[in-house]
Amino acid sequence: MGSEYIVELNNENFDEVIKSSTKPIIVDCWAAWCRPCLAIAPLYEKLAEMYHDKVIFAKLNTDHNTELAARLGIFSIPTFLVFKNGELAGRWVGAHPDRLKLAVEELAK
Repeated sequence: MGSEYIVELNNENFDEVIKSSTKPIIVDCWAAWCRPCLAIAPLYEKLAEMYHDKVIFAKLNTDHNTELAARLGIFSIPTFLVFKNGELAGRWVGAHPDRLKLAVEELAK
């Protein structure tokens, strides 16, 4: 992970980060071997730099946190999860740059 604006989530901190946030959170569920995950990562990092004051950007490595990934119903990656007020508010699967940009812009309003 290359951005100071992205929070790394794991089994230990996930619930606390999600429940305590006053900002919407977008979580990129990924793995190092996933080519689409690696392809979308630079855009995710750029959006995190641009919108970090309005949205929390987080990443969850599904290989390192298999129990949490299973709990969240992550079956394919990349999966993006959107949380508002501590609750899951949306999800989509796949590295879709336009969808990611639009989702972040909506969250930042």
